[in-house]
Amino acid sequence: MNPLLQRLQPYPFERLRGLTAGLQPNPDLRPISLGIGEPKHPTPPLVEDALLAALSGLSSYPATAGEPALREAAAGWVQRRYGVLLDPATQVLPVNGSREALFSLGQAVIDGSRSGATVVCPNPFYQVYEGAALLAGAQPAFANSDPTRNFATDWSQIDEATWARTQLLYVCSPGNPTGAVMPLAEWERLFALSDRHGFVIASDECYSEIYFGDQAPLGSLQAAQRLGRSDFRRLVAFTSLSKRSNVPGMRSGFVAGDAQVLKQYLLYRTYHGSAMNPAVQRASIAAWNDEAHVQANRALYKRKFEQVTPLLSEVLDVALPDAGFYLWAGVPGGDDVDYTLKLLAQYNVAVLPGSFLARNAHGANPGAGRIRMALVAGVEECLEAAHRIHQFTKEYRSS
Repeated sequence: MNPLLQRLQPYPFERLRGLTAGLQPNPDLRPISLGIGEPKHPTPPLVEDALLAALSGLSSYPATAGEPALREAAAGWVQRRYGVLLDPATQVLPVNGSREALFSLGQAVIDGSRSGATVVCPNPFYQVYEGAALLAGAQPAFANSDPTRNFATDWSQIDEATWARTQLLYVCSPGNPTGAVMPLAEWERLFALSDRHGFVIASDECYSEIYFGDQAPLGSLQAAQRLGRSDFRRLVAFTSLSKRSNVPGMRSGFVAGDAQVLKQYLLYRTYHGSAMNPAVQRASIAAWNDEAHVQANRALYKRKFEQVTPLLSEVLDVALPDAGFYLWAGVPGGDDVDYTLKLLAQYNVAVLPGSFLARNAHGANPGAGRIRMALVAGVEECLEAAHRIHQFTKEYRSS
C-alpha cells in the first residue's frame, strides 16, 4: 500500500463518532444534528426534471471535458455573477463536486519529488486540503485565523522561507467554518506572493451564494480581473452546485481560471476517470441557468440566521458570519470537546468541536474552545436546536 496513506488523520466526523461511541443521548428529545454541512433544503424541481429527462444519455460515455453546453452554462453564470468573461473551451472544466476537484488538483499540481514541497492552508480548514498535500508527497503548512479580525486568515504567520517552498495554496472564501470573506487587498497580497514564488492558488468558493447582506462575496476571478490579472495566471477557482442548489448527492461543480493549469489538469483527469454523468450534466445546465431557486434558498438561510443567531449570542460568543451556513461559536470554559459531549448527552443536539477542524500551529489550535454549527435543516428544527443549546449553555455555565 501507498505508505503516504499512513500520514492521513481521521476525518472530523470519524473522530466524533469514535468519541461518542457508547454515549446515550437523552431519549426524551428527538435527535437534531448541526454537525455535518449537508444541505437539507429541497432540491429544485427544475433540476430533478432535467435529470429525469436526460436518462437516455446514460448509454454513452461522457467526455472528461464535459459537454460544450455545460461549460458554456458555467461560463455564463460566472459572467452574470462576477462580471468575468471566460473562454468555455479553455478556462472552464466540469468536476464531480468541489471536494473531488480540490483533492485531485493537488495530485496534478504538486511535485512531491522536490525537496521541501509545501502546501499552505488556512487553519481551521477543510481537511481535504491536508489530505491532498500529504498524498502528493508534500508537507502542509498552516496559517491560523485571527479572532480579532472576524476570523480572517493571518497569512503573515507563513514566513518567506516557507512561501519559497510552496507549490500550492488553498484558500476558502467564504470560509469553512468561520464564514469570513477575503477582501480585495488580501487577494492582492496573495497574488503578489504567487508571482514571487510561482505557486498555484486553489480558491474554494462553494459557499459563495449563501450570504446575508446586499453585497455578494467577492470571488477570486473577480478579484484577479479588478487587479488587472485577466489571464488568471496560477489561479483556479472551485465552485459547486451542492450548497447553491441543494443537490449534494448530484456531485457537480466546475473549476475555472488559468488555461495552462487547466490544460494539464484535464490531462490528469482523462486518466483519473472523472468524467461527469451525462444526465448530471444536463441537470447541471438547468441549475446554472436559473437564479430564482438560488434567491429563494438564500432567503431561507437568512430567515434562519436572523432567528437563531440573536438567541445563541445571549449565551455563546457568536455573531452573524460574512457568509456560508455555519455559526462559529466560542463555548464557556473553552473546552469544545467536553461541551459537545455533554450537549449531545443531555439535549440530543450534535455539533462539531472546533478543535477537530484545525491543527496545532504557531503555538495554538485556532479551533479550540469553539464549535461549528451547520444551520442546514429547516427553520423550525434549527430554532428548536438553538433553544436547547441556549438552555444547556446556561446550565453548563453554572455546573
